[in-house]
Amino acid sequence: MIFYQLLWVFIKIGTFGFGGGYAMLSLIQEEVVEKHHWISKSEFTDLVAVSQMTPGPIGINTATYVGYAALINEGYPVYIAVLGSAITTIALCIPSFIMISFISYFYFKFRSNKFFSYAIAGIKPMGISLIALAALSLTTEESFPDYYSPILFLVALVCSIRFKVHPILILIGAAILGLIIY
Repeated sequence: MIFYQLLWVFIKIGTFGFGGGYAMLSLIQEEVVEKHHWISKSEFTDLVAVSQMTPGPIGINTATYVGYAALINEGYPVYIAVLGSAITTIALCIPSFIMISFISYFYFKFRSNKFFSYAIAGIKPMGISLIALAALSLTTEESFPDYYSPILFLVALVCSIRFKVHPILILIGAAILGLIIY
């Protein structure tokens, strides 16, 4: 039963996750943490941090981990949990693959049509709002347990935007500061 639930949930997320992986995070959290309780909120926050640091798209990394963790938390053995990772990863990718195939076909046919252009323009703000929702949903008391965390966030933000520090250097600096502070 959980396999079908995982498949269905991640097909839905893949279908409605406009805006990329970061936009999908709020949808994933809603389904996985709040609705089905496959993983905890703190586990999800840790998962997002690890998914950002590992190579590959964050949405796919998150789906892969959720498929594994959901089955492990249900008591399944590791080799079955790996199957859950494959199911969630494929389920997340299939809707995007199908939609992009159709969009690319029709884009060249209808790109001069004003209604088509309006529809494409309408998708952009939706993606931005989903990314903002994901950021807001991750900023809870659990993710900021002390006053050091918001300060580290602001320092990283200023280093990135104002001083154009490379993200890898920011991650290394944050890891070193985390070891010192915590």
